[in-house]
Amino acid sequence: MEAFDPTELPELLKLYYRRLFPYAQYYRWLNYGGVVKNYFQHREFSFTLKDDIYIRYQSFNNQSDLEKEVQKMNPYKIDIGAVYSHRPNQHNAVKLGAFQAQEKEMVFDIDMTDYDDVRRCCSSADICSKCWTLMTMAIHIIDRALKEDFGFKHRLWVYSGRRGVHCWVCDESVRKLSSAVRSGIVEYLSLVKGGQDVKKKVHLNEKIHPFVRKSINIIKKYFEEYALVNQDILENKESWDKILALVPETIHDELQQSFQKSHSSLQRWEHLKKTISKHQNNTKNDKYGPWLEWEIMLQYCFPRLDVNVSKGINHLLKSPFSVHPKTGRICVPIDLQKIDQFDPITVPTISFICHELDAFSTKEEEKEENEAESDIKHRTRDYKKTSLAPYVKVFEQFLENLDKSRKGELLKKSDLQKDF
Repeated sequence: MEAFDPTELPELLKLYYRRLFPYAQYYRWLNYGGVVKNYFQHREFSFTLKDDIYIRYQSFNNQSDLEKEVQKMNPYKIDIGAVYSHRPNQHNAVKLGAFQAQEKEMVFDIDMTDYDDVRRCCSSADICSKCWTLMTMAIHIIDRALKEDFGFKHRLWVYSGRRGVHCWVCDESVRKLSSAVRSGIVEYLSLVKGGQDVKKKVHLNEKIHPFVRKSINIIKKYFEEYALVNQDILENKESWDKILALVPETIHDELQQSFQKSHSSLQRWEHLKKTISKHQNNTKNDKYGPWLEWEIMLQYCFPRLDVNVSKGINHLLKSPFSVHPKTGRICVPIDLQKIDQFDPITVPTISFICHELDAFSTKEEEKEENEAESDIKHRTRDYKKTSLAPYVKVFEQFLENLDKSRKGELLKKSDLQKDF
């Protein structure tokens, strides 16, 4: 994948918004079957233009209105906000207090920088395959809970274009949830508590909630390779002291001695588990139990959600298929059937797909010159000629499921009416 040059961004965006952005699918998503009158028209979009010029409260009548405006403004970033009581672009004309956010998908934002205290390969905006496993685990854990514990059906996971992932929960009932209920859901999904000064961020006891147990089972599949081999979390005294701070002081000396004699994080972790279970058997003290090792696993691997993003109905979040202005990568949907195969490094950049389109067009022109004019041209959709195609397909599959379930609901309603 070739290097992305930010100075080329304005020109690349022009081509992207003119020929590659999947407007039809995008409109189909946010229009939700046109069931609720003015649902799309009352949606807020915000654009970030060149030089960080930020424009809020944009709204559009229909797909072609959106297309024209996006192509005219050439935004560096597109954010999606709530569905309001009035058209956002007329919010100044509405009397004070009447303009209210009414609905929005429930969104989750997980950012790698929130794990800087527990990842050793990268920090701040950098990511690599060694720490991306954190995002893989996060998607598995949060998605399982949204699906099984809450019964939410329509969950769109999207790569943020740089160092994290977003989730859009689009069920009709979820879009109507109040801020208080959203807070409750995020609270349920949060286990790692406390800022930088708090050393021990996870507290369990012998009563383990099924959500915690299921999350630990997911982490167990990755823990050895991710934490003990790739992150090498018990490599040296400096790194193992951080872990000793999470267990009772009464076993510190014993662990320091066995850690010094061991030769790898794998061996040290085995010693830690043995020491905990030995003390659990020897004392009737409820300080010791398997939850001690689980607390460490959760502190190092459990998803860290940005609570405020999920709580607020009027909170803006970067749109799928927006382009990350720093990396040039497209914010693509993630296939839930292939979470473990998803690699952010291979996500196409805007320069890459624009070059693919150019190369394809050149080939087509040569072919047309050699062919008889009478042939009807098969104009494929432009994005299908590029590496963006499989990601649009994932999005279409998501939309297909939304449509099916909407039709199912409508059928159910009409059957109920027939019963009266």
